[in-house]
Amino acid sequence: MPFLRLVLRFGYVPAFAIGFGGAVLHGIEAGWGSGRLVALLLGAIAISLAAEQIAPYAEAWNRARGDRLRDALHVVVNESLAVASIASLPMLTRALGTAESGLWPREWPFPGQVFAALLVFDLGITLAHFASHRIPLLWRFHAVHHSVERMYGMNGILKHPVHQAIEMIAGSAPLIAFGLPLDVAKALALLTALQLLLQHSNVDTNTGPLRRWFAGAELHRLHHRKEARRGDLNFGLFTTLGDRLLGTLDADRTKLLGSTDLGIEAEPDYPVGYIDQLARPFRAA
Repeated sequence: MPFLRLVLRFGYVPAFAIGFGGAVLHGIEAGWGSGRLVALLLGAIAISLAAEQIAPYAEAWNRARGDRLRDALHVVVNESLAVASIASLPMLTRALGTAESGLWPREWPFPGQVFAALLVFDLGITLAHFASHRIPLLWRFHAVHHSVERMYGMNGILKHPVHQAIEMIAGSAPLIAFGLPLDVAKALALLTALQLLLQHSNVDTNTGPLRRWFAGAELHRLHHRKEARRGDLNFGLFTTLGDRLLGTLDADRTKLLGSTDLGIEAEPDYPVGYIDQLARPFRAA
C-alpha cells in the first residue's frame, strides 16, 4: 500500500488527466454516443473515489457528514443543466447567426480547437469566480460552494444552479459568439467535469513545478480556506493564467489543511440541506 500511495502521489493527476482527457477527445471525434460518454465519466468518478480511499490527503474528508444526499442532488441537477445547455447550443448559434460566421477555426485539428476553447472558457470562469468573491450579490450564490467542510471529488459540482449559470455564461459567451461547434462544446463540458473531480480531489498529490500552472487540488484547497482574506486566491478552473493576470496565485505547498480550515468564517452555521442551500441566497440580507 505505501508503494501504491507513492505512485498515486506523483502519477495520479497526469494519468487521470491524460487518460480520461484523451479518451474524451478520441471518443467525441470517433462519434461515441451519449451512453459511452456517460460511462466514461462514471468510470472517472469511480477511479476518483477509489484513489481518495487509497491515498487520502485528509482521511477525515472521506467520512460523510450527512452530506452525501445533498452532494448527489447537486451533481444530478447541475450536470443535467449542463447537458441541457449543450443540447441547446445548435439552436442558439443558429439564432445568433454565429454557426455560419466562419469565425471559428474549424480547419484546426479537433484537439487544437478544444484546447483553444478551454483557454477562453478558463479565463471567463476565472473572472466570474473572482467577481463572485467581491460582489455581494454574486457571493450569496457562490457561498453554497464554499460551505463545504471537507473536500472530495464529488463536491466539485456543489454549486447553486444560479451561480453555475453565471459561470457558464461568462465562460461560454465568447465561444458562442465565435460559433462554437457542438462537438467542441461536448468535449469542453466533459473535460470540465473531469477537472472538477481533480480540483476537489482528496488525493494526496504532488505535481511538482506543474503546480504553478495547473489549477489542481493542491492550489484549490487553499482557495477553500474559511478566512475570507486567505481564501481570496487561486480562482482558476483549468490553469493559473487568469490568477497570474489578477495577481491572485498562491502555490505554497507547505500549507496543510484540515476540516476546521474549510467553510465560511462569517457564516459558520451555513445550512447543509440541499433545499436550504438553494433558498439561502434569497434570504440573505
